[in-house]
Amino acid sequence: MNRAYLNREGPTNVIAFPMQEGRFADLSPHLLGDVVISVDTAWREARAAGLEPEERLTQLVVHGLLHLCGYDHEQDAAGARRMAAKSRLLMATLKADGRPHPRRAPAAVRGPRKTGRS
Repeated sequence: MNRAYLNREGPTNVIAFPMQEGRFADLSPHLLGDVVISVDTAWREARAAGLEPEERLTQLVVHGLLHLCGYDHEQDAAGARRMAAKSRLLMATLKADGRPHPRRAPAAVRGPRKTGRS
């Protein structure tokens, strides 16, 4: 998928496919898009980092969702810092009691609407 859709060689852990942009954006205007995670890659990364696989998967879901909300870490350092800060905030919110906080999560994911994929 990394080669086919992003023209990149090698495995990747997560790819986000935005569905609110491009020529088919009108098909499902309320659908952000798809997040595809390589479980094999996520498990290897979890092992290497000493994390539980579920935590790594959660990190990758958050990462993919942030891309769908317009965050981009690949264009510049400032964007990377914004995305990393939002990711830390969301992960802390999810860990606070084991489930998202509906009052805080929507505000936490709002961000710039830009084109970008991981």
